[in-house]
Amino acid sequence: MIDHDRLFKELLTNFFPEFIQLFFPEISANWNPDSIEFLPQEVITDVTQGEKKIIDLIVKASWKNQPSLFIIHVEHQSYTEDNFNQRMFIYYARLHEKYALPIYPIVIYSHTSPTKIEPNCYEIKFLGESILQFNYQVIQLNRLHWQ
Repeated sequence: MIDHDRLFKELLTNFFPEFIQLFFPEISANWNPDSIEFLPQEVITDVTQGEKKIIDLIVKASWKNQPSLFIIHVEHQSYTEDNFNQRMFIYYARLHEKYALPIYPIVIYSHTSPTKIEPNCYEIKFLGESILQFNYQVIQLNRLHWQ
């Protein structure tokens, strides 16, 4: 059986600067691609369900002509999953707690169906008031015109 997730991560790792240049030109124009450091994968344990999840790709980089660092977190999803947006927030919170750096979260959806637009945020409301809104970037391959 082919491990598509592993192959996708390997592809992203090998072509990370090109990936950023293609989909996020503003970052590409302002970062130092020679500063890229792939960080070890993080294991996140969901204590309520007893599941362990591994964060796909964590990259530390620096800005051009600035000493400050930032993190790019890329998650690959090959299927639609209920509450995935909540999981993205949990990943963000854990990474922020560990690294205390700005984090740019990205999800790449590679499923063929459904073609409906996938969520790009997680929101917590209390008595109708938005208490928290966490946004992330989405690249949904089945909605791109590949031709």
